[in-house]
Amino acid sequence: MHLLILSRKASLYSTRRLTETARARGHVVSVIDPLEFSLVVSRGRPQLFFRGQPAEHYDIVLPRIGASITSYGLAVVRQFDMMGVPVLNHAVSIARSRDKLRAMQLLTKRDLDIPTTVCTKSTAYLDSALQLVEAPPAIIKLHQGTQGVGVMLAETRQSVQATLESFWSLGQDIILQEFVSESKGRDIRVIVVGGRVVAAMRRTAKRGEFRSNLHRGGDAEGLAKLNPKYAKAAIAAAEVMALEVCGVDMLETRRGPRILEINSSPGLEGIERATQKDVASAIIQHAERYYRTVHGKHRKGAYRAPSEVFEQERGTPRTRATRRKSARK
Repeated sequence: MHLLILSRKASLYSTRRLTETARARGHVVSVIDPLEFSLVVSRGRPQLFFRGQPAEHYDIVLPRIGASITSYGLAVVRQFDMMGVPVLNHAVSIARSRDKLRAMQLLTKRDLDIPTTVCTKSTAYLDSALQLVEAPPAIIKLHQGTQGVGVMLAETRQSVQATLESFWSLGQDIILQEFVSESKGRDIRVIVVGGRVVAAMRRTAKRGEFRSNLHRGGDAEGLAKLNPKYAKAAIAAAEVMALEVCGVDMLETRRGPRILEINSSPGLEGIERATQKDVASAIIQHAERYYRTVHGKHRKGAYRAPSEVFEQERGTPRTRATRRKSARK
């Protein structure tokens, strides 16, 4: 199998682990920066060029699209989709998870618990928005962002208003979110691959910080046994986003898991070290199953064609039973 990993740098820990693991399992691996590709769109014949030459054939693509190149990276993933090359996370799925408001809308449609979230474009309605999220304090988030970037804690009404106005003046869309104080700067990160949990850890923010991201200095401890409620919520969130590989971040509360965010390109370094689990192997093994499923060499699998993912965007995702019933008609 010839695997293409879309990544800005081959030396990044996650990219390197995936590359080494795939090669150890006998696969050919190419690591290419998405920005190195040129897209050609003509009637009935989408093409990709790499450094001015037609791109070679790849059996499956594993996107590791960073936030800084979301737009172009998604265009490249979408082009592979159009060319019939299996991708382990469709472009629409990555876009769903990258847009925080869109993700919250889809999660709540499936009745998954989330912190109360408000989107507004005018300070005229600020007081009512703050009441809805029981603030201040309140969390302010950019629609797009990863690793805690673009996430702020505003502790007064004045700071909320000043922050909103500053970002609006820069043309940025933001959301207000309930600050769940009982979580005490902790959350649970779960890696879901192919519809099953492969690793989980609890992250704790460093002193004076409310964000628990490891890139922000947070600590992590592996969870040998994950509460079934949290495992079920993480798997459901991955299914809502139609992601084959993702990280799901959840708050621990008295009423159970509350989903904060879904990351379509989760980092592997922190969770592999905290849990001592080989997450990279779980991803590559799923890529192998996914490839066999696409090519009809394996009856069982989680492959979902892009058209089905797009259909889910318009309505409630259908259950497997409903899909089978529809196929018999």
